[in-house]
Amino acid sequence: MHYVGRVDWAFGEAPAPATATASGLARRVLVGPPQGATHTELAVGVLAPGGWIARHVHSFEEALYILDGELVLELDRRVHRLVAGDYALIPIGAPHTLVAPADRTVRWLSLNTPPRRGPAAAVRDTIYAPAAPDLAALTAAAERPALGDPMVRFVGHYEGTPPQLEALRLDDPARGRRPAGMDTALLAYSGISVKMLIDRTFGADLLTMFTVDYEIGGAAQAHDHPFEEAYFFLAGEVEAELDGMPYRFRPGDVVFAGVGSVHGFWNSGPERVRWIETQAPQPPTRHSYRWEPTWMRLAERGIEPWPARGGESGE
Repeated sequence: MHYVGRVDWAFGEAPAPATATASGLARRVLVGPPQGATHTELAVGVLAPGGWIARHVHSFEEALYILDGELVLELDRRVHRLVAGDYALIPIGAPHTLVAPADRTVRWLSLNTPPRRGPAAAVRDTIYAPAAPDLAALTAAAERPALGDPMVRFVGHYEGTPPQLEALRLDDPARGRRPAGMDTALLAYSGISVKMLIDRTFGADLLTMFTVDYEIGGAAQAHDHPFEEAYFFLAGEVEAELDGMPYRFRPGDVVFAGVGSVHGFWNSGPERVRWIETQAPQPPTRHSYRWEPTWMRLAERGIEPWPARGGESGE
């Protein structure tokens, strides 16, 4: 099964009433159990200027991607100042605090797995510190993360991939080039560029989050997965088909593809396409994709019967 929706940011103009654990917060779940998900809770959050969420830990894994504004994030004994294009992994049991600067609203996309428990749950999935954060101290301590420093964990920055010819070109000298390896690799195929942001290599155990860029003419033929996927569209317009139903997706659209939901995407338009994609649980090492055309060709061709044993062949 699948689900298609759209973000209406008007909800962010009316934050929830302030409590002992949060102030200036508006949050909207885009994909969760009501949309058919078992492992996925995709949401958007807004903190009004000066808004905050008190220090807390939770029993689910969470990934954040900053869409607009700035976010002060206390995590892993550091206080980061995150901006649009930054992302963060919040491991299970990791204390963290969120604060918006006094003069700016911040908006983000989040994924957590498993989905949050309801307020009537016997055991809470989120536990808060007993006091509100010291906003002035946190804001003063916030710094841009020193990305690439081995001591800085769980945060990164990536706004999207430029056209593939530009992204794959090597202009700087071989010696002295900034180190790069499979942990920072760009996966390019069929006019598609995939850059993993949060995955097993980054420190996640349960989920993945990554950017997808389609060149003009880029395509992913119909396929399905043994895990759930969600898509948050950022730029361009793409033709899609989910479970035999045609769609065209634009910025602000949200899509959920459950386990076994057959889906494909084709960029037949005049501009490049970009979205944020999530997966939960993490994909297996092998057989993450089941391509419809591949199995259709096999079904049409058929397979040879098992060879008869010598005594059964009459020889």
